[in-house]
Amino acid sequence: MRKFNITVNGKTYEVDVEEVGGAPVSAPAPAPKQAPAAAAAPKPAAPKASGTMGAKKVTAPMPGTVVSIKVNVGDQVKSDTLVAVLEAMKMENEIFAGADGVVASVNANAGDSVNTGDVLVSLN
Repeated sequence: MRKFNITVNGKTYEVDVEEVGGAPVSAPAPAPKQAPAAAAAPKPAAPKASGTMGAKKVTAPMPGTVVSIKVNVGDQVKSDTLVAVLEAMKMENEIFAGADGVVASVNANAGDSVNTGDVLVSLN
């Protein structure tokens, strides 16, 4: 029998662990590496302008769900133009363009889940 101290949520517990068969372990085994996340099914693409994506990308500042996209491809925007509303932790966060330009592509749709850094809108 081996004794270990385990701390859970700041409270320490002493536990006894019984070794069952096999040779004794001299050092703890390394933690298994996390398997890469499975690729998600492709989402239907939002309408995009012809040509390449824009030079300026408006990205999600945090993980959340897109509530609405407020611009369309071809719209002229200023840096203070509201381009999307993102819900995170039950709060709606307004996402602004951050630069003047023309919307080159809309890369997210209402209802999409996004991660930090995912491109919502591209501007030229």
